[in-house]
Amino acid sequence: MKKILLLIVAASLMLSACAQVIEPQAPVVQNEAPAEQAQPAQEQNAQPAEPAAMPEPPATPTGEISELTVMTHDSFAVSEGVIAEFETRYNAKVSFLKAGDAGAVLNKAILSKDAPLADILYGVDNTFLSRALDANIYEAYASPLLQNIPDEFRLDQKNRALPVDYGDVCINYSKSFFAKNELPVPASLDDLLKPEYFGMLVVENPATSSPGLAFLLATIQQYGDPGYLDYWAKLKENGLVVVDGWETAYYTNFTGSSGFGPQPMVVSYSTSPAAEVVFAATELSDSPTASISAPGTCFRQIEFAGILAGTKNRVIAEAFIDFMLDIQFQESMPLNMFVYPVNPKATIPDVFGYYGQPAAEPAFAPDGLEANRDRWIQDWTATVMQ
Repeated sequence: MKKILLLIVAASLMLSACAQVIEPQAPVVQNEAPAEQAQPAQEQNAQPAEPAAMPEPPATPTGEISELTVMTHDSFAVSEGVIAEFETRYNAKVSFLKAGDAGAVLNKAILSKDAPLADILYGVDNTFLSRALDANIYEAYASPLLQNIPDEFRLDQKNRALPVDYGDVCINYSKSFFAKNELPVPASLDDLLKPEYFGMLVVENPATSSPGLAFLLATIQQYGDPGYLDYWAKLKENGLVVVDGWETAYYTNFTGSSGFGPQPMVVSYSTSPAAEVVFAATELSDSPTASISAPGTCFRQIEFAGILAGTKNRVIAEAFIDFMLDIQFQESMPLNMFVYPVNPKATIPDVFGYYGQPAAEPAFAPDGLEANRDRWIQDWTATVMQ
């Protein structure tokens, strides 16, 4: 999914009965990390199988510490206590090598595959997964914990890249702006073309931004190729604003965040409204933002981890992959990176339940992504930026 920048990264709320958006009512939420609640996953009628447990720690010579390096994107964050638990359990030392955004991390891993810089690569999402697999940078590992993970997230049947988390890229909007101006919130991508929304949407350039690329792919899935270009041409005519990255779009242009900018709608994440509450300077009883999550308006990003080919620390690398898929690590991710855990046994924070529900019918990567990604971006640039 990409991914989470500074203190905030993403947001979406459940569909309403008519406008396809949600403005939930909730008790006051403190701006400290909220208590966790039971995972609101769908109940199964049949008795579920017993979930897989963590394997026993690998045997190491007495006193010898296992060294492990994990290459990640810059938005990666995890509780120090969680990592300390792994290090203690496995007599290990874990180092994290942050190497830029998701695309830059993958490029670095590909360029260094003959002499890998790390043992594990985390952060490749489904928009770049095929490129990573074609480059043969991973070693397969069928973690026993995979039996706990729903098939919808397991996109690599050879188990080279294992799903860890997911998130939805959606349009966020300022509640106060639409209420003050007595405007209905757009309920579809087509609604954004209406003249009453002229100049109200800011998006990120897909050539330089992960959420920007995700939103572009959502429109390709919705309108096809080349139909998506007609859609973007109409968005441009309706006053579309394009900036290079998520930070500028959200913190400078967006009306609903700290930037108090001119656009009341921005491409962000389904968890961004939850983050607004968690990191508010003063206590809030409601999020100032919400997400448009009508069918096809959001794009689902799935992030993966895999053991890099040529690692000299295969045993401890397997143990860390297992750890990432197990409950403790999975439950640490939401409030650190504002993503959802792929393990349905993991609980999520209350604030996610109120303000950060996943999209019900998100778009996924369209067919032909790897073969057409560069052309789609180039054609988008010729249509929108010239």
